[in-house]
Amino acid sequence: MCAIITGSASGLGAATATLLAGDGARLVINYASNREGAEATAERCRALGAEAVVVQGDVSRDEDCKRIVAAAAPWGRLDALVNNAGITKHVEHDKLDGLSAEDFQRIYATNTIGPYQMLRAARSLLEAGAKASGRAAAVVNVSSIAGLSGVGSSVAYVASKGALNSMTLSLARALAPLIRVNAVCPGYIDTPWFTKGRGAEGAKQVRDMVEAKAPLKIASSAEDIASVVCFLAGPRSSNMTGELVRVDAGFHL
Repeated sequence: MCAIITGSASGLGAATATLLAGDGARLVINYASNREGAEATAERCRALGAEAVVVQGDVSRDEDCKRIVAAAAPWGRLDALVNNAGITKHVEHDKLDGLSAEDFQRIYATNTIGPYQMLRAARSLLEAGAKASGRAAAVVNVSSIAGLSGVGSSVAYVASKGALNSMTLSLARALAPLIRVNAVCPGYIDTPWFTKGRGAEGAKQVRDMVEAKAPLKIASSAEDIASVVCFLAGPRSSNMTGELVRVDAGFHL
């Protein structure tokens, strides 16, 4: 398998890269600013026998998307694109003055426009991968239950993920049969994401709340969600497209 994982310097992206590496994938590891984390991810992947190339790029910039995809060009194909890069701003939903137009534009640029630009740049390689393997190449958009239920770190984040979900359906219809497009919609993931946004105590409060209320009484790890991402990226899900797969330990119930 040849795959690109955006935002794979840490968290879910790094966990996804590591799992794919265990299956011998060739990987493009992408980061926007955390070069040290991306190099560490790549080293873990290489230790598992995978080929890993590290590429800096901000997916909100179309020229960067093209450069990220160009790193996979020597392989002549892509079997999977995982659009994992995402950002937010933590603002309570009733604090309407906490979000500016610029906040919305910045969050949409990464969370919604970025996956579109990445897929556009990668389309020809994905189609080449489909023709070589005889099955559709896979695009996995990392969305959120925020886009399904209207809860999350901010209204802007919710809106960006709702748009990503709708775009997933549109592109799944438009790009079949050579490319299939699905989204995974995680709930809480126990990564530094919440610590950065809410501080250590705030992150602990969220984790404790999730563990108390989720029917399965667990807070998902990055590896928990990565296993679903890898399923959607691989051949075992070859008859799935246009799906929004919720993975939240039953929290929505």
